[in-house]
Amino acid sequence: MLYVATTFKYVFDFHAEDVFWCTADIGWITGHSYVTYGPLANGATSVLFEGIPTYPDVSRLWSIVDKYKVTKFYTAPTAIRLLMKFGDEPVIKHSRASLQVLGTVGEPINPEAWLWYHRVVGARRCPIVDTFWQTETGGHMLTPLPGATPMKPGSASFPFFGVAPAILNESGEELEGEAEGHLVRPCLFFFFFWWSGVL
Repeated sequence: MLYVATTFKYVFDFHAEDVFWCTADIGWITGHSYVTYGPLANGATSVLFEGIPTYPDVSRLWSIVDKYKVTKFYTAPTAIRLLMKFGDEPVIKHSRASLQVLGTVGEPINPEAWLWYHRVVGARRCPIVDTFWQTETGGHMLTPLPGATPMKPGSASFPFFGVAPAILNESGEELEGEAEGHLVRPCLFFFFFWWSGVL
């Protein structure tokens, strides 16, 4: 709870007056962490949504953003790529002036979709937090911080506070510098074993 509350606060630059909207299904881990626990632990006003982004029309998400003055918007690259197919018009016919931070979750975002999200949805003024994490971690592991981290299309950027990622080869040896292998998070394993009494 503490970790998801902390990541919510810093990754989305949460302030008491914000309206947060994570479009994930509440039954998926993103829904648990960033529709429910993170926002509630911070006393956030949240939009809860059940439906699809194309019904009753393809501008549904932007209509809701305007209606509820959403300031922080978090969605999946799959949804972004789907909406890109319909062009800019369904997005730009809505103001979206309330938006301050955009986020992505669930899978890597390709640079083309990232650029469209930044240019069209965020009107080139909203930072994008491209978050990397997994069900097992319960919260963001690699993520930019809005206004503090340089943005790079398609990159989740740096580790969150306290995260010490490493890359291991097939033999489990740590690789240094630019490398290809298995991404691991030793800090979480240490915490789990400490918490469970193994250490």
